[in-house]
Amino acid sequence: MAVYTDMTDDELAALLAEFDIGQAIAFKGIAEGVENSNFLLETDRGRYILTLYERRVREGDLPYFLNLLTWLADHGFPSARPVADRQGRTLKTVRGKPAAIVEFLIGISARRPTTAHCREAGAGLARLHLAGQGYPGRRENDLGQEAWSPMFARLWDAAEALKPGLADTIRADLDYLGRDWPRGLPTGVIHADFFPDNVFFRDGKFAAAFDFYFACDDAYAYDLAIALNAWCFEADGSFNLTAGRSMLAGYQAHRPLTVEERAALPILAHGAAMRFFLTRLNDWGATPAGALVRPKDPLEYERKLAVHRAGLALLGDHA
Repeated sequence: MAVYTDMTDDELAALLAEFDIGQAIAFKGIAEGVENSNFLLETDRGRYILTLYERRVREGDLPYFLNLLTWLADHGFPSARPVADRQGRTLKTVRGKPAAIVEFLIGISARRPTTAHCREAGAGLARLHLAGQGYPGRRENDLGQEAWSPMFARLWDAAEALKPGLADTIRADLDYLGRDWPRGLPTGVIHADFFPDNVFFRDGKFAAAFDFYFACDDAYAYDLAIALNAWCFEADGSFNLTAGRSMLAGYQAHRPLTVEERAALPILAHGAAMRFFLTRLNDWGATPAGALVRPKDPLEYERKLAVHRAGLALLGDHA
């Protein structure tokens, strides 16, 4: 979450006049993340999140995202249900940009996830995968494995500036991933950005997931690999095996992995680290001046790539 585009009081009032959610009594920007402009909206009837979609989000993809949130909420998964206006529309326009209002979720993100958090997060991710089954919309993963080499082609110099010699190392990684990337794994709706700051807990239990604006159709195990990278590495760059096994146990309590999925986890985690390294590298020099946001450090994921490159036996026999 972030704020790139502000709103005036008159613009907010005009927007709310199209909804039946009351009058605004508080409205402030949320200065986190790197993708969209987000605001906490409180009316005399409740609390909501207002999002103006920017940067990577294509307007044509928004019906997929918003309808998915409605589908998940209707199927028992705790996610932020979009609010429809008086005409039944959830997608609006503010300052020429697509916008939507969603219900406010109650909970707290884990800034320093414990192994217990990891188990709960794994369970929540499996519940998401199960709840998404049957969703009629489809969206290809435009940041999936086939997109990485073309993306890196324009980032070669940025990688070298970040760390001399890194570009050749990344190129070798991409060659390996392109050659050996697993195919034919179970697929469906995935979150694709299941990071600690996109998950809420209440009383230590998984409470909700949000920020579904990278959601797409891809391998479930790839989504789990993204989460393992995001939740189970220590600040010094080492992989916390106990946390990883805990996350996997939570996941498999709801959706057991196939033999093929378990075998693919190491390369999927390597690829997941590549995806976030590349997008962070791209954002490192592209965040607009004056935005209330700091781009995330690509070197965090460069260190994770090094761990996977060294041949991490991800989760050992417990995978």
